Amino acid sequence: MPCLIDPPAGPVLDLEEVAARLDESGVDLADEASVACCAGLLAGLQRNRDFLAGRVVAELKASYADQLEANRYSAQVFLLHRSARGFYLRANLWPAATDAVYAASGPATFAYGLPHDHNFHFLTTGYWGPGYVSDYYEYDADSVDGRLGEPLSLRFVERSQLGEGRMMLYRAHRDIHSQLPPERLSVSLNIMDEGEHIPWRDQYIVDLERGTIARRPTLTPAEMLLRCAVHLTDNGKDIAEHFAKAHPVPRVRANAIAALAAVAEGEGRAAVLERGLRDADARVRDDCARWLAI
Repeated sequence: MPCLIDPPAGPVLDLEEVAARLDESGVDLADEASVACCAGLLAGLQRNRDFLAGRVVAELKASYADQLEANRYSAQVFLLHRSARGFYLRANLWPAATDAVYAASGPATFAYGLPHDHNFHFLTTGYWGPGYVSDYYEYDADSVDGRLGEPLSLRFVERSQLGEGRMMLYRAHRDIHSQLPPERLSVSLNIMDEGEHIPWRDQYIVDLERGTIARRPTLTPAEMLLRCAVHLTDNGKDIAEHFAKAHPVPRVRANAIAALAAVAEGEGRAAVLERGLRDADARVRDDCARWLAI
């Protein structure tokens, strides 16, 4: 499960100071010393019981213009600071099952009951409310290809709650959790890794009953554009051909092959997918085999 961190003692800190000090020192959530520094700053921000309310009111008065431009996530996420050094601070709102927004949007909107890992490290602490509940599992990413339906050899660790002041480090491609709503509205604070490599790393949605990979939801804008470009122009097909053969990320090669197969005529579709069966990566071969069977 995520590493439980004892929040270090220290003063109450405001958002501007925390952001400035993180910007100055940088953030590397794979490094123990950097995590320790981040933990102290995040704990100081968590002790500040006024900063978030003031920030929310200020943003409401500004009609959320900055949030709409900068926030790449859902309305559940409130962006606090995005750094040029490859990380950001955010607040997450976790509604209870009795809240109107839960009834209107459904549990999937808030990732409740959706077991998943993460393709990045992040540090989190409970800021307000009882906190969401999680069933925690671990798996060994080095033993996994990433194929859909592949067993993960999950190890259940525990069920616990992210209460106020509790702090945890989620480890990329190791910790899996299935979240449940809190008893009442809760808020968490996160320091998130945002390196350029992250969009190219797969995330897994997990089938807990079977203990297997159910989906890989990560998709970059370039992969979506490929699907459109092959329909619009021959240049788009040329780019897709290049990606299918030479792109360093297996998922992108597979999506380029799928794009080409979608516009191939007659037996051409099968020929495109059969080429993918010779790819060096098991994920690409498996995807193409499943598409051929459809």
